[in-house]
Formats: sequence, C-alpha cells, structure tokens
Amino acid sequence: MGKKNSCLMQTVQHSEQTLKTALISKNPTLVSLYEQLDAGERRLLNKAFKPDSDLFGPITLHSESDWIISHPEPPQDFEQFFSDPSRKAPSPEKRSIYIQCIGSLGNTRIISEEYIKWLKGYCEAFFYGLTVKLLEPVPVSVTRCSFRINDNTQNLQIHAGHILRFLKKKKPRDAFCIVGITMIDLYPRDSWNFVFGQASLTDGVGIFSFARYGSDFYSSRYEGKVNKLQKVSSSDYSVFDNYYIPEVTSVLLLRSCKTLTHEIGHIFGLRHCQWLACLMQGSNHLEEADRRPLNLCPICLRKLRCAVGFNIIERYQALVKWIDDESADIPGVSTGHSREDNVNLPKPVEAFKEWKEWIIRCLAVVQK
Repeated sequence: MGKKNSCLMQTVQHSEQTLKTALISKNPTLVSLYEQLDAGERRLLNKAFKPDSDLFGPITLHSESDWIISHPEPPQDFEQFFSDPSRKAPSPEKRSIYIQCIGSLGNTRIISEEYIKWLKGYCEAFFYGLTVKLLEPVPVSVTRCSFRINDNTQNLQIHAGHILRFLKKKKPRDAFCIVGITMIDLYPRDSWNFVFGQASLTDGVGIFSFARYGSDFYSSRYEGKVNKLQKVSSSDYSVFDNYYIPEVTSVLLLRSCKTLTHEIGHIFGLRHCQWLACLMQGSNHLEEADRRPLNLCPICLRKLRCAVGFNIIERYQALVKWIDDESADIPGVSTGHSREDNVNLPKPVEAFKEWKEWIIRCLAVVQK
C-alpha cells in the first residue's frame, strides 16, 4: 500500500492488481462465483480496479488523527470476508433487522415517529431484501443502564455496553440483528470520552447515538449541557425527562443513515474498509465521518451482496426511490396509536441529492 504525500493530504493508493484480487480473489471457487454474476453487475464492480473510474476513488487521509493512521488494522478482502468462520449471515428464519428507539428522536412525538420511519425506510433500501421492523420506543429507565455527566461536554451520557445487554435480552426470534438508536450521547467505559456506536457481531446487537450529529453539539451554547453538576443518583432516570434534542435537519438525517448502515454493516461481518473511499471506512471524528461517502465501494458491495443476496440494480433503485419519496408515509403502516391530525412531515432529503446522482450514474453502468 503506497501513501502519496502532499502538503496535508495523503492518498491511500493500491495497485490495480491488489484491488482486483481484493474484489475477485484468486481462489477458483470465488472466481467462478464472481463469474456467475450478471454482466452489468460485474461491469460496475470492476470499476474498483479501473483507474479511470469516476465512481470510486481512493481514500484520502487528512490528518494523523484519521482512523487508518491511528488504528492500524489488517485489511479485509472479499475472500477473508467470505471464509470468516465467525461471520453470521441472515437465514430464511432470521431475516429481520429490528430498530429499538431509546428516548425521543425529535422534540415532538410526531417528529420522533416520522424520523424513525425515515431511518427504517432507508435501512430497507440499503439492506435490500431484508425486513426492517420497529419496536415500540422505550425510555432510558427501562434499560437500567449506567449513566454519567461527561466532564468535557457537561452532557448526559448512557453506557453503551449496558444498552447492548438490554437489547440482547429483547432480541426477537426472527431477528438477524437488533439495533438501538438514541439522541443521547454514549460512552463505552469510564476511561473513554464517548463513542458514536458499538456493536457485537456474535450477539447481533448494536447501539448508535446521533447526539453529536446536531449542528450545535460542539458549541459553547449547546443546550444539552447539564447545568447543575449535582451528583446524580445512579438510579434516578428523571434527569432524562426533558432531555435536549437537536433539530432534525437534512444533514442530521444523512449522518444518522450513514452511522446506522455502517454499524449494521459490521454486524454482517464487514470490517473497516481500507481499499477505496467507502461507507465502511473507520472514522475517529465528525469531520472524517462526514467525508465518508454513503455508498459501499465495490469490494464491500460484493461482501454485502454475498451476505444478503440482493440484485444490485433493484437495491440502487430502492435507494433512489427512498430519496425521491419525500413523504415517508408508507400506506398501511400504523404505529399502533392514532396520529395527531395525521401530520405528514416532508422528509428532509436535500443532503442526499448528490448521492442520488451518483447512484443514477452507477445504474447507467449496470444497465448499459
């Protein structure tokens, strides 16, 4: 792996041959599996190692604090993914992704309900062919998790590991995985400052927080700060009752979709990508997470396709449809209680428009 130095930026450059092997493998069985793919699908995936491709570019590193530099990991090619003995794939009995909301996602119940439906629809398109189901939202108190006030941000945080334990107990029989989502910041252990999300592949559970995706989280005016630095009793969950929730914007929705699909990708056995610019790249901070694209590179796309079994064209079409369908209401889906005046919030998809154009260019390659 060569790294080209420039004033600040480095590019992670692999040779054509390295990328080709990472995608197709040299194992005859996997090569023949590749050859069974539809010609259009192969044409798109082969862009991984075509240096003239404007669809998939190399990873750029902007600083020493970027994930690849600060967390050296062995890269995972398709063959390693395929033959990983600990990898779990959906089965006919376990083809559902469950989403469990912890606390509110919006500052009114309607916004919360719509937001979680937008995320559900996005996951159904992204993991095309699997069913995504919503569990009734629960308050923090139900999880019995530890919580604290973060010394740096003066903001409430809940313990990610305790939430995973709670989710594991709640996991339905037909679940491939169950993921918790929350607008409350997370920490994985006392010595850590925070974590965006945490997942356990063996248990098929994950928890992700969108707290830091609000536009004002890092500002001194952030309203989520706990002003009274009282020693909160470890069992008094009433501190979460009027918890501050950032405004739901298009950028917040985009970042949430990105985190959710990246973390669920891990539950399918996809490790951090080090091949090309890809959703599955690791990220240490928000800037780096924002630079990651919404899409999978061809190597990771082949991994997910192998795990889920979708048709690439249909999956891309479903993603375009989700972006185009600005009202999230799916006919016949009821959330179990009457809707206040049946309000229909428009889905804020402005931030996804560029990605939609990218998908349309991919579809043109596959359908040529």
